[in-house]
Amino acid sequence: MPIQDQLKKAIIQMPQKEKDKLLLRLITKDSTLTDKLFFELIEDSATIPERREAIMARITRISKIIQDSPGWILMDMRNLSGDISYHVKVTKDKVGGSELNLFLLNTFLEKYADKLRGYSSRTDKVALYIAKKAQTTLNGFNKLDDDYHVDYKRDVNQMLSQVHQLASKMYARQLELPEVWE
Repeated sequence: MPIQDQLKKAIIQMPQKEKDKLLLRLITKDSTLTDKLFFELIEDSATIPERREAIMARITRISKIIQDSPGWILMDMRNLSGDISYHVKVTKDKVGGSELNLFLLNTFLEKYADKLRGYSSRTDKVALYIAKKAQTTLNGFNKLDDDYHVDYKRDVNQMLSQVHQLASKMYARQLELPEVWE
């Protein structure tokens, strides 16, 4: 919601002590803003590698839990995807967001290939999710500098290969996902 010019001027003219109190009260109401400020001011934006590793470790740990249905696989992937989105929102780490999404897809597609091999009504939602997630991940990599393409080409092509072989292949064709990323 935009602030009117009169209000902006009034806030600027407030005494510093009152502004500080007001700012601290407002910050505590928004946990994302609190985390973002902690990351920028306290961690000095230096903990991105540690944060990435923590999310990768969580992806690996959760993927090792044996799921017996595509619904549970979908639920785990969505929860982890939310963690990745939050990481990007707090740190503005777009490269890390693309890398983590790629790691999520490759890890789950490799681990649960047998459960996602054939298309059925039970695999429909997770198949659509995987195809859309692959498209979003690919779009993220396409927006990055070409230097990153060399680093991730093998992993992206592995993801695309899996997406085109499993239950998600119909949706991959509909979304016109390439089979090879160059």
